[in-house]
Amino acid sequence: MEATQEITMVELQMQLDTLKKKVGKLEKNRKDQLSMAVVSGDMDKILATMIISLAAAAMDTQVKLFFSFWSISALRDPKKNQKGKDFISKMFGMMLPKGKDNLKLSNMNMGGMGPMMIKMLMKKQNVMSLQEMFKQAGELGIEITVCEMSMDLMGFKREELIDYPHMRFAGAGTFVADAGESSMQMFI
Repeated sequence: MEATQEITMVELQMQLDTLKKKVGKLEKNRKDQLSMAVVSGDMDKILATMIISLAAAAMDTQVKLFFSFWSISALRDPKKNQKGKDFISKMFGMMLPKGKDNLKLSNMNMGGMGPMMIKMLMKKQNVMSLQEMFKQAGELGIEITVCEMSMDLMGFKREELIDYPHMRFAGAGTFVADAGESSMQMFI
């Protein structure tokens, strides 16, 4: 019986050593990086995205945001109009908010009064506006990747998006690769 326990202890030690090696490899491939998939186009969720991103960047964490589906509305520039769209693309363009200042709240939108009230409270409490947050994000090197498939589905064109210094266009595989090497991942 004692020999069986010895073999079991040896096996356990071997398994523990194997697990330690695997964990070491995983930790070695992780960066001090936050990867966030942003799908919602609601003002409060875009605010949360930017506040968390700015906090992480201020702590010298590399931040990579992946804007997909409804969140792309926050990246639309209200001053830019894209010609030559098909009917469905034009409909999406008319139905979806055009830019950060036109986003609705996910709760308590109150017929459009909610966003105005939040903006007033933010100003009163000296909280940066979304416009200022995006500007600071650009200065801090926060990367924004815009999902090409979502843009194609919704009929958005690159030319109608905001001018942002660290913007790129790619697919979900790029986000998965970024998230795979990130020490933190979030979905908003």
